[in-house]
Amino acid sequence: MKKVLRIILLLLVLAGFAYTLLYLYRKDQEKPIVYSTEEPAVKDIYKKTVATGSIVPRQEVEVKPRVSGVLTEIYVEPGAIVKKGDRLAKITIIPDVVSLNNAENRVKTAELTLSNSKTELERNSRMLEADIITEQEFERVELNYELAKEELETAKNNLDLVREGALKGAVNKSNNLVVATVSGMVLDVPVKVGASVIESNSFNPGTAIITLADMNDLIFEGTVDESEVGKIKEGMDLKIKVGAIDNERFAGKLEFIAPKGTLTDGTIQFQIKASVEQKEGIFIRAGYSANAEIILDERKDVLALNEGLILFEEGKAFVEVETGEQEFEKRELEIGLSDGIYVEVLKGLDKADKIKVQEAYGAR
Repeated sequence: MKKVLRIILLLLVLAGFAYTLLYLYRKDQEKPIVYSTEEPAVKDIYKKTVATGSIVPRQEVEVKPRVSGVLTEIYVEPGAIVKKGDRLAKITIIPDVVSLNNAENRVKTAELTLSNSKTELERNSRMLEADIITEQEFERVELNYELAKEELETAKNNLDLVREGALKGAVNKSNNLVVATVSGMVLDVPVKVGASVIESNSFNPGTAIITLADMNDLIFEGTVDESEVGKIKEGMDLKIKVGAIDNERFAGKLEFIAPKGTLTDGTIQFQIKASVEQKEGIFIRAGYSANAEIILDERKDVLALNEGLILFEEGKAFVEVETGEQEFEKRELEIGLSDGIYVEVLKGLDKADKIKVQEAYGAR
């Protein structure tokens, strides 16, 4: 029994020894880790923020009627170019029953007053010839007759305005016509022929019939986050990318920053406006979505390093610089402006230095 145990123990020792030799052999056969390196480069670094928004005309005008009624004709379609004063649409007036009745009654009253004044004038004329009344009394009667004539004419004109929206016999019945108040392009015709429209007055904004805008003067309207609004100012340059137009960037200049922010999706956003420099041969439609890049700060022709190569410890920046074949030393850096990918190196590196690529960065 003891002999068997000795044999088993000896075999276990031999097996352990053999495993140790095999492990050391395999480990010796593993290839050593070779770290790749990168060198700093001279670059332009821009720190920027992006505002989202859309392209809109600087001035967009809604044309509204001066009378209420039914839209009977529309002379233009979206996309048409019009000049100030051009006819856009025509309205047929549907008179208010009460106003029409009052106007008709006013005409009847004026006719009766005129008839009575005429009779009075004829009687007083005969009395003047007979020297029964004085010239002064006759002139007063004559004045009343003339006033009655004017009142009848005014009442008839008022009736024509209530019925037709213009004086009878007028060459240009402009109240019935909707005309362009500015020159530009027709963007939208939100109503159709046969629709009832309301005039613009002190108590009602009125029905918008046509929307006009100058498409040669466009602006970018967008929003920026409250964390960025303090870094921008009017006059800054922008690069505007229109979503519907590929491979084109439009220059712009910041013109307006809202003094008050609005709560949007849980964050405070501030509205901005910027001019847009249009390019010949490229038509930008109103309402295109766009993004505007605003340059907050920039460094040109500076030594820069990819941020993925930098180690941060206790608020300080370090890199591992190659000193020999796969030999590295840790070196502290002084860094400056960053664009999120590359960072400006102020001190601690030369252009010829080779920086160790960290495993986490190299695995990306």
